Amino acid sequence: MSSCLKSATVSAFANETDRLALLDFKNRITQDPLQIMSSWNDSTHFCHWIGVTCSLSSKRVTVLDLEDKRLVGPIPLSVGNLTYLTRLMLQNNNFHGEIPQEVGHLQHLQHLNLTLNSFGGKLPTNMSYCTELRVLDVAYNNLVGQIPDHLSSLSKLVNLSLAMNNLTGSIPAWIGNFSSLYVISLVQNNFQGSIPSELGHLSSLGFFRLALNNLFGTIPPPIYNISSIYFFSVTQNQLHGRFPTDVGFTLPSLQKFYCGANNFTGPIPESLSNASQLQDLDLAHMGKDGDLNFLSFLANCTSLKALGLSDNHFGGVLPSSIANFSTQLSSLVIGGNMIYGNIPTGIENLVNLNILGLENNYLGGTLPRVLGKFQKLNLLYLSNNKFFGPIPSTLGNLTALILIYMDENRFEGRIPPSLGNCQNLLLLNLSHNNLSGTIPKQVMGLSSLSIFLDLSYNFFIGALPFEVGYLIHLTKLDLSKNRLSGKIPSTLDTCTSLEQLYLNGNSFEGSIPQSLKNLRGLEDIDLSLNILSGHIPKFISKLLALKHFNISYNDFEGEVPSEGIFANASAISISGNEKLCGGVQELNLSSCSSKHPKLHGKLLALRIIIPVTSTIIFVLLLLYFFPTCSIVKNLRVGSLTKSSFEDWQLPISYAELLESTNGFSKNNLIGSGSFGSVYKGVLSRNRAIIAVKVFNLLQQGAMKSFINECNALRDIRHRNLLKIISACSSIDHKGNDFKSLIFEFMCNGSLDQWLHPKNDEQHRRNKLSFIQRLNIVIDVAYALEYLHQHCQTPIVHCDLKPSNILLDEDMVAHVGDFGLVKFLFEASNNPSKTQTLSVGLKGSIGYIPPEYGMGSQVSTLGDIFSYGILLLEMFTGKKPIDEMFRDGLSIHKFTTMALPEHVMDIVDPSMFFEEDEDDVDGEINEDDIEDEPHLNVSSRIKDCLISVLEIGLSCSTTSPNERMPTNVVVNKLHAIRGTYLKFKKGNRRRMY
Repeated sequence: MSSCLKSATVSAFANETDRLALLDFKNRITQDPLQIMSSWNDSTHFCHWIGVTCSLSSKRVTVLDLEDKRLVGPIPLSVGNLTYLTRLMLQNNNFHGEIPQEVGHLQHLQHLNLTLNSFGGKLPTNMSYCTELRVLDVAYNNLVGQIPDHLSSLSKLVNLSLAMNNLTGSIPAWIGNFSSLYVISLVQNNFQGSIPSELGHLSSLGFFRLALNNLFGTIPPPIYNISSIYFFSVTQNQLHGRFPTDVGFTLPSLQKFYCGANNFTGPIPESLSNASQLQDLDLAHMGKDGDLNFLSFLANCTSLKALGLSDNHFGGVLPSSIANFSTQLSSLVIGGNMIYGNIPTGIENLVNLNILGLENNYLGGTLPRVLGKFQKLNLLYLSNNKFFGPIPSTLGNLTALILIYMDENRFEGRIPPSLGNCQNLLLLNLSHNNLSGTIPKQVMGLSSLSIFLDLSYNFFIGALPFEVGYLIHLTKLDLSKNRLSGKIPSTLDTCTSLEQLYLNGNSFEGSIPQSLKNLRGLEDIDLSLNILSGHIPKFISKLLALKHFNISYNDFEGEVPSEGIFANASAISISGNEKLCGGVQELNLSSCSSKHPKLHGKLLALRIIIPVTSTIIFVLLLLYFFPTCSIVKNLRVGSLTKSSFEDWQLPISYAELLESTNGFSKNNLIGSGSFGSVYKGVLSRNRAIIAVKVFNLLQQGAMKSFINECNALRDIRHRNLLKIISACSSIDHKGNDFKSLIFEFMCNGSLDQWLHPKNDEQHRRNKLSFIQRLNIVIDVAYALEYLHQHCQTPIVHCDLKPSNILLDEDMVAHVGDFGLVKFLFEASNNPSKTQTLSVGLKGSIGYIPPEYGMGSQVSTLGDIFSYGILLLEMFTGKKPIDEMFRDGLSIHKFTTMALPEHVMDIVDPSMFFEEDEDDVDGEINEDDIEDEPHLNVSSRIKDCLISVLEIGLSCSTTSPNERMPTNVVVNKLHAIRGTYLKFKKGNRRRMY
């Protein structure tokens, strides 16, 4: 045989090996919703298959790029036969199983990216043979075990990203031998031990990210000598020690410096020049640790954009040298330390600050008026310090403010009316101070307030301004423990979003206004310790969301109702009202006048007949929907993360649910809605975490909602729909009907909590990046596409909104709450006409399509409208019912007017900030999006934003027939995400 023929035979055999390996890869794919694998057939050469790239000369496979194709399945062992492979890119899919050892056969491999999948097991030791590897990115998986010492051979690595796994052990010292390493990201694993000093040899390092581990000891001094570092993050470990005072000289490229939630310290100065201001400072807790002298040297970091030192043991005064910080600084967060003294007036030079966090320290003195120069400030945290004197009126200049926390200080005097200029303010907390005078109507009527307004524990006097009625989006109003007087304004009835109302400890008089009956979302009312009088209004018993009602120590009289919340004596407090009578037996009140015996008999009969009748109807319906059993059993979709329900053989009983939720304790309550409440539970049988939705059968429509959800969820299966596990129809311990649904628990809560965070610490720190928002809207689009086009009977959700979209531990979106769902069907007598089971106004205000208000039938086009509004809300950060949307202005029109030239003026700026170290993806992204989005966001990113918002506008147009179909939405959003990720990859290549 000639040498030429022999060479051709070997080449053909090698090519056949590649083809067979690819076909084996295809055969292992269990889900391929985009039909990518359909192109992998013999009608074309394998070099032309989607995701496959071959060399021009040998026709051997060199690149396998299946990024973001929604593929599910394992990686076959035969991948090791693709021996010419240089790039294996499988990120953002749902590949599972272990990474095969056969990857070690890919000795030409340079880029391995498996991030955002479900790989488990250990890192393969055979990967040590991939000595040409430059990028090893396996972030966002479920890998376990230690980093194998075999990987010490990967000396050419530029990017080592192992973030967001379950890796253990210590950080290997041999990583310090990777002289070309630019990124080391080990964020959120379980690494222990100390940081190896050998990492100080990484002279090319730019990203040093070790946050959210269990590391202890000190930061080795050689690391401070790596002059190329510009992202430094060791947040939330157990590190201690001091930072060198010349850190600014040794890290001249530094842009972001995070060391929060550790135990860093430094020596306290020998003399305290401001001792007169330190009379309440507890030096016993500070020992000999404390000062911030090293901050003076950080002024040499001329590119510094973010400084996070919170929750450590730093002390001493805040040095005046912070005035020399880079004017690019957008985030200064040093709360939770032991810093004292005044805020230096030189802080006014930091004109680009977006976040100023000084809370939980010992700072004192008066607030400098120069704070009014921070025109870009969004978040101001000054809580729990020793500030005194008046609140500067110059704070009214900060029109970009979103949150103000100034509680637990010693501020005095009046609230400056100029705060009414802060028209973007969502939260204002001035509680626990010495403020006095009347409450300015400009502040009380600040219609942007939606999270809460807390002015409690001050010395305010006078009447509550009627302008309180402008707070139509407010969820919590706390004016307790003041000296307010007069009547409770009837204008409160327009505050329809109010959930918590605290007016206790004042001198309010008169009766409870009847207008409050419109506040159907109220959960807590505290009117105690006032001089209110009259009868308890009957409408209180009809507030079905109400959980606590306190009117103790007033002058109420007459009969206490027995219905609604009054049926639960532990949920109400009425002591100190000597003229009250009646009520449930547990209240031990004297009886009122007797009731008519015949009427009483009729009521008793109704109480027996109605429950019995409803139970019979329910059982018949249940047998229809679930002919094999009386509950939904084993409705699982694939395997459940972190817990397994495969051992379920029996239904879940009421007793087991009671035990799993600790007696449906309020501590387990995670949400409530129109027809019931949701509790977190842990099953004793297998320690599985669940969410239990308990229906309030006293609420009209609750039974119908339960049946709707059962009917909708019994047959549908989709990754982006909330997974139902079981249902329970039983009798509770009081003999009442009990109906509940059991779902997979979503640990990241609802989308609403992320877009519009509440007051608690966890939610205040929630931020969604641009790519996370894009992933979520794509997930929701997939869910709608499935409901509308791929179910046996098309389903209309009818209530698509952020609170009905839940996020799992991987931030994958799941659409839930099918209580208003409608099924579309073809009328038997008129097959050309699509009808619905019923018509009417379905959904939530702001998301309801306009045609429903004009009597049109429910349709899939209505869901698309709601989706469009949701998309606009996600990227502008504004609710469709925001106060600014009035007089003909809507979120749709608001967006239309801004596109395309002013897109950066309307988008939510928080999606571009990376102040929170939890935002890790194993990617290099600091240069892609700057911290000042209105100034520096690249034109490519702006184009992506414009394209996304245009989809939202197309979906939410007034005319239903002009709305974009869900399949087109999915394709367009996929293209936008592909453009964005390619742009990011291009930036990374230029960095290398």
